[in-house]
Amino acid sequence: MLRSVLQWLNRVQSFLYCNENGFWGTFLESQRMCVCHTGATLCQRPIPCLIGGNNSCAMCSLANISQCGSCNKGYKLYRGRCEPQNVDSERSEQFISFETDLDFQDLELKYLLQKMDSRLHIHTTFISNEVRLETFFDPRWRKRMSLTLKSNKNRMDYLHMMVGLSMKICQMRNSSVDPMFFVYVNPFSGSHSEGWSMPFGEHGYPRWEKVRLMNSQCFNWTLLLGNRWKTFFETVHIYLRSRAKVSTVLRNDSGPVDLSDPNKRQIYIKISDIQVFGYSVRFNADLLRSAVQQVNQSYTQGSQFYSSSSIMLLLLDIRDRINRLAPPVAPGKPHLDLFSCMLKHRLKLNNSEMIRVNHALDMYNTEILKQSDHLTTKLC
Repeated sequence: MLRSVLQWLNRVQSFLYCNENGFWGTFLESQRMCVCHTGATLCQRPIPCLIGGNNSCAMCSLANISQCGSCNKGYKLYRGRCEPQNVDSERSEQFISFETDLDFQDLELKYLLQKMDSRLHIHTTFISNEVRLETFFDPRWRKRMSLTLKSNKNRMDYLHMMVGLSMKICQMRNSSVDPMFFVYVNPFSGSHSEGWSMPFGEHGYPRWEKVRLMNSQCFNWTLLLGNRWKTFFETVHIYLRSRAKVSTVLRNDSGPVDLSDPNKRQIYIKISDIQVFGYSVRFNADLLRSAVQQVNQSYTQGSQFYSSSSIMLLLLDIRDRINRLAPPVAPGKPHLDLFSCMLKHRLKLNNSEMIRVNHALDMYNTEILKQSDHLTTKLC
């Protein structure tokens, strides 16, 4: 049976973009993604940027084919994307210093993380009632750990960016235990329900890399988020479970472990070190709160809230740049609303104020700028 041109095009695209790590898949043009035959997303290679008019790319980047290299008239290049030139991103830096000297390329970041470079160290407080560092324990039942900053109290003029996470885990010889991690991130403080779960291996999100240390039973577990998936964080919650299937007779939920029993010894592990890598960015809460209050007050009074277009454009730019740092979602699903979390926890706005500010920005975006609706999923 003869194949149509579209069928041949799909086969070629599948060969080019869905043939990675020894896995194969089928390319979906409508969603610009691969459906891997294994069910995971291991087969997907970087997919070229979308070339077209308006805010689409004029040309893809030679260094990273999935990002824009140049933009159409009326748009400017910003971090691999094209955005309207009427947005003054430089002015946004007065409120949040998105651009820093630590915006390394991913290869540089990977090298610095391997070297545990001190420039990327963020001092966090380790909190756990179930795990002690440098102490063997039984990981087969859920253990909870947290790394937190308490910036709302101690460093109010900074926000914090996470680019990687590292743990040094030691196992007993001939151990059958392979730890499994679930990680939740609170971007700007708040309750545990206001955190999001890292989607390891989904929608292009990275996986843990496990490297054995020389002449040791210890392994470095490293998660490299890089510039693509870096994100704001205030607290990182880590839940540890084991994949090992061992008889419940060996169960030890608490108390000292028995390292003399060879049957039990093989299941124990210890965490020697745990570290968040990233950097801090300047945050002028008072200046941003003043701009937000102007919008909120105008909206409450029913006046032409878009009369101060410079403030509206500024806040739209800041909202967009913050929400870009949300985790990936399935095609067609809205991203998480990190901007509202920042309004709530760092500017101390109540729910009504948050709703008014976002509604005013949405109306300005659609009615004045004629841009598409800003759809997000509530987190805070």
